[in-house]
Amino acid sequence: MKLFADENVDGRLIAALRDAGHELAWAAEDMPGAADGAVLEWARANDAILLTDDLDFGELVFRQRRAASGVLLLRMAGLSLARKRAIVLDALNEHGQDLYGRFAVLDLRQLRIRPLQV
Repeated sequence: MKLFADENVDGRLIAALRDAGHELAWAAEDMPGAADGAVLEWARANDAILLTDDLDFGELVFRQRRAASGVLLLRMAGLSLARKRAIVLDALNEHGQDLYGRFAVLDLRQLRIRPLQV
């Protein structure tokens, strides 16, 4: 499974996911300052699940009907890096393949997955 992280995802979480063996590109390295639409398109063109903290991607895929290979919205503000790392790794390990073609929201308590309607 390929992952592409939006620029707003904490670099320490990026490093932790890479250390755990995930193939992960990061907009902060590959396309700093890019608009959300360009980030979403890069992820789709590269068949990668987009990791983000930015609610605007919901607007892009649901209201504007922009194509996406999958989005994982992280809603974990205020959690320690260790806790975020554990939650994200558990979700990716258990449900990674389920994220393709879906919009998922991950928080402290649950992972909610819904189909993309594009």
